Amino acid sequence: MAIERVCLECGERIQGRSDKRFCDDACRNTYNNKLNSDQTNLVRNVNNILRKNRRILFDALGSEGMLKIQQEKLKSLGFDFKFHTHTFSNNKGQVYRFIYEVGYLLLEHDWVLIVQKKPF
Repeated sequence: MAIERVCLECGERIQGRSDKRFCDDACRNTYNNKLNSDQTNLVRNVNNILRKNRRILFDALGSEGMLKIQQEKLKSLGFDFKFHTHTFSNNKGQVYRFIYEVGYLLLEHDWVLIVQKKPF
């Protein structure tokens, strides 16, 4: 007595190999896209914020090697201080926050120092 197998996505009857789980590629893709959509959306949203932050810092920096700017100016441009890719602590104990190769140091009186990491 054979067990009737059904597609995990649409519920249609499956014919073919005994380990087949979907009736066709479209159902397989739809099923896997639904399964991964929450994680994909989270990663996409964080990457968009990181890209925007990086662009804002680069636009502010221009051709300068280093620039001092008010935090409010960066915030008004849409910069989100909660997101960065990594940190770097120098010998003085100052913690720089980086978005890939461009970073910033929070200074006194709501000032920010923007720096660009030297290429290898």
